[in-house]
Amino acid sequence: MRIVFAGTPPVAVPTLDALTESRHDVVGVVTRADAPLGRKRELTPSPVAARAAELALPTIKANRLRDAETDAVAALEPDLGVIVAYGGLLRAPMLAAPRLGWINLHFSLLPRWRGAAPVQRAVMAGDSETGSAVFQLVEELDAGDVFSLERRPIGGDETSGDVLEALSVSGAAQLASVVDQIADGRAVATAQTGTPTLAAKLTLDDARLVLTDAGDEVYARLRGVTPEPGAFVLVGGERFKIHAARLARGAERLAPGGFGARAGRVYLGTATHPLELLTVQPAGKKAMAAADWWRGQKLTEGLVAE
Repeated sequence: MRIVFAGTPPVAVPTLDALTESRHDVVGVVTRADAPLGRKRELTPSPVAARAAELALPTIKANRLRDAETDAVAALEPDLGVIVAYGGLLRAPMLAAPRLGWINLHFSLLPRWRGAAPVQRAVMAGDSETGSAVFQLVEELDAGDVFSLERRPIGGDETSGDVLEALSVSGAAQLASVVDQIADGRAVATAQTGTPTLAAKLTLDDARLVLTDAGDEVYARLRGVTPEPGAFVLVGGERFKIHAARLARGAERLAPGGFGARAGRVYLGTATHPLELLTVQPAGKKAMAAADWWRGQKLTEGLVAE
């Protein structure tokens, strides 16, 4: 088949690679426009755009898919559209541009966690498993019939970044298999069953740890927002980032927000078990080992995180 692919972040790249290595023909790529990144705010292609350039694939860069982009896709005469984390909605004209419509690789067990941040929300909620779904794209958010659903446990110390990286690889093979089934006329899609839950896009408020919550809940939130937008608390009114930590179930309990050190290890109190801080980043400084940060503190008495 002739396939047009839409995607933007690193997790979409394995699927693009899988399709280009398949028996099908990727005739074009749709991705979001170059964005300013880094301290110098230099315009930078998306990871999918960069990979498409390496593969010499025609690429459409747009943050909104209007008539011009729809016409450009239709001109490619695709049989099927494939989308993985493009970052924008496809309206009816674009949905109808490929002969067989679009299929979507989504990183959740639909209908649980429809929306922009399914893995992050699953980890934050303390879900024991997640997975990936390949479904027919429709105008309603992540509501189409499902061709394939694969499950995966969420490890007790895995971050959303860990889980997404793994799903991006397994999901690429899963989607490529569905594409073959569609080409051969063997694909069967079934309606979603169960109560949908919404995986809203993460905000900075989601990344702030609530230290009056139980330790398990604080740790789940920390893992869910790692690596992006990145967990933090306030220390002295300034953002104190926590890049890596673990739940210290056997450690002496501390008051919520209180710091403590034992045998070279640094702890932060919650309502129950404390967190052992591993890598932190105080405001205005680079990331460092928590023990190094603690040794550099002149005044630790009464130091509290909020």
